[in-house]
Amino acid sequence: MQIAIQQADGSGGRPATPPEALEDEEIVRRVLGGDTAAFELIMRRYNQRLFRVVRSIIGDDAEADDVLQEAYLRAFRHLDQFEGRSTFATWLTRIAVHEAAARRRTRRRLRLVMPTDAEIDSRASHSVARDGAEEASLKELRHVLASAVDALPADLRLVFTLRLVERLSTNQTAECLNLTPSNVKVRLHRSRAMLRSWIDQRIGEEARRLYEFAGEYCDHVVRRVLERLSETPPS
Repeated sequence: MQIAIQQADGSGGRPATPPEALEDEEIVRRVLGGDTAAFELIMRRYNQRLFRVVRSIIGDDAEADDVLQEAYLRAFRHLDQFEGRSTFATWLTRIAVHEAAARRRTRRRLRLVMPTDAEIDSRASHSVARDGAEEASLKELRHVLASAVDALPADLRLVFTLRLVERLSTNQTAECLNLTPSNVKVRLHRSRAMLRSWIDQRIGEEARRLYEFAGEYCDHVVRRVLERLSETPPS
């Protein structure tokens, strides 16, 4: 879909600023000025971040999509209330967090859902350079990591998502969630510790099955060694 934004800047024929290069605040100004189509730029710019944030609270892909839409609608309706005291990205993230938290409270419980095999396979099909064995390993790794993150408490999962997935700074994360930087650091530390514990336990279980050497494998080696010993005359 093409985004058409009128450039009434009196530039005298100079090339207009590409839409993707516009600052958030300029897009907001244009939307408030009547260019509602410009709001699409905001959505495309922040879809990935906000979806990850919402899903980290909701735990379900389909419902996260619905909550994300509601967050955008709320942001659009209250765009005139953005005062610039924080960045627009922070203001928008706060709205998404509020919408997701409200939905979770209404539902009374958080349902943790893994991506389906069909979704993973669909994304993986775009990576034609990977062979089947490598892709299968990567898919299993995604399952393990997603399971580990989904097992975190919601408040820790949200901080983990903003800091380590979206790579926001400690201060940006604190501003988005109305926390102190110290609280963000504590929650990130706890989330990392819990992830390490979860993964260590999982790996420990798998490690006990690594390089198993029993049954027919053991029998085969014993048999072959005995055979070779019987063939070798004593010195």
